[in-house]
Amino acid sequence: MWRRIYFLLILVRVYLAISPSYLHPDENFQGPEVIAGRVFSYPVHRTWEFTSDRPIRSTFPLWLTYGWPMYILRWLWEGLGYHDVSPSVVYWTLRVLMLTLSVVVEDQAVQELVQSKRARRVAVLLIASSYVTWTFQTHTFSNSVETLLVCLSLVLIQRIVDDKKRSGILASSLLGVLLVVGIFNRITFPAFLLVPCLSLLPHFQRKPFSLVFLIIFTFFATLIAISVDTAFYTPGEFTFSNLLRNPVVTPLNNFLYNSKPANLAQHGVHPWHQHFLVNLPQLLGPAFPLLFFLRRAHINRPLISAISGVALLSIFPHQEARFLLPAVPLTLSSIRLPRAPYIKFWISGWVIFNVALGALMGVYHQGGIVPVQMQIAKTNETVTHAFWWKTYSPPIWLLNGKNEEMKTIDLMGMPGEQMLAEVKTSLPPCRTRKPPKIEGKGAIYLVAPRSAYFLNPYHDPSSREDISLEEIWSYRRHVNLDDMDFADDGLTKTLRRVLGDRGLVVWRVTRNCWGAGQ
Repeated sequence: MWRRIYFLLILVRVYLAISPSYLHPDENFQGPEVIAGRVFSYPVHRTWEFTSDRPIRSTFPLWLTYGWPMYILRWLWEGLGYHDVSPSVVYWTLRVLMLTLSVVVEDQAVQELVQSKRARRVAVLLIASSYVTWTFQTHTFSNSVETLLVCLSLVLIQRIVDDKKRSGILASSLLGVLLVVGIFNRITFPAFLLVPCLSLLPHFQRKPFSLVFLIIFTFFATLIAISVDTAFYTPGEFTFSNLLRNPVVTPLNNFLYNSKPANLAQHGVHPWHQHFLVNLPQLLGPAFPLLFFLRRAHINRPLISAISGVALLSIFPHQEARFLLPAVPLTLSSIRLPRAPYIKFWISGWVIFNVALGALMGVYHQGGIVPVQMQIAKTNETVTHAFWWKTYSPPIWLLNGKNEEMKTIDLMGMPGEQMLAEVKTSLPPCRTRKPPKIEGKGAIYLVAPRSAYFLNPYHDPSSREDISLEEIWSYRRHVNLDDMDFADDGLTKTLRRVLGDRGLVVWRVTRNCWGAGQ
């Protein structure tokens, strides 16, 4: 029975993996967009993490995760006689890749970490039915990669500790490589392994060769990682003299940047209890209260890794929920479900919580951004400007080279009047009584949620506003949670507007020249 349920949950994971929801701009800008620009020569937007004098994002784990499938795609396309690989093909390939890694690596790692057969089945079903697994783990987040690396590292630690007869040289060597990849991927990675690694000390004391090989492989993996980053960030040909004179050590740059309170304040400062009291319940839902009913016998290595990781990350004032993704499978593999008669109520709450969050985050959350970009990439109309308002930053690498002739302007949550002033700067001036024909020069697009009622007068045919909006394409499954205005509209009106008028619309903008000069 449990196998059938697990298979059904895999299908849910597949469906949400190929749904174009957009959870956070970092899933593109801190990963695929950077590598796609190098592999396929797409025009891309490189964020400040990659362009500063001391870059804080390593490309080493990006090449390991996204580089090889991109090169395989390019090789296949060239072998089939095609010249260019469409960005949409790359995008969906990476989604399928993350889905596969989630099933193969995360689920299998949990099965090895949980000793009891009965507890193992419960753990696998809990993780497979979590909306975090459905959504975050199937997206190209560095946090999702970190989750896989933490799980694999804990498996290796367990193998080393449990094998009393052998030295565990192979497992120790692999662990050294994973530690380097994990740290270069995210500097939060050691937080989840610091305490579990202490259990290796007795083994290293008995089998010192394991420690020697771990150090050797850690050293060489670090050297390779620094070489890759130095080659990426240093202009011109890569030489070992560059590596010796000016090595680029991105984890060190990242740590120095995040150690300054002024830098963290730019990204948001949270109280120390944000992770424990807000973020972890947001990710675990009904599973969170079960942590308070665990007995000492239930405390295992995955749970220790999760709790110690959350505690160490709580030291830093910038705290986002996705930073705790590695703690989700580790916690769900350790909790014990309530007994009868409470088990039915708990399961009902668990299903409702994950179905609701899965639909919201996996389907509707900023769900129109990727389809709109792919639609603009296919349009035959000449477009010179695309203004984006009240959405997440759009990934321009999906435009399939159209951004060479079109400028994408991200207006974010700019006030309406200021937004219109920006859009008007790209419109031709009025010189006749008739509205100017701009087709020859190129169209101006404004991409905004349908729930942005500020735009209503401008697409009303009876309106006499100075600009007109013509709807040319829309995507219905889009919800903008950042457009909640409870203070002015109240709870009911805000929800009716944001959820009832969901969708992302592409408007063609033209200037009205009512009564323009002769």
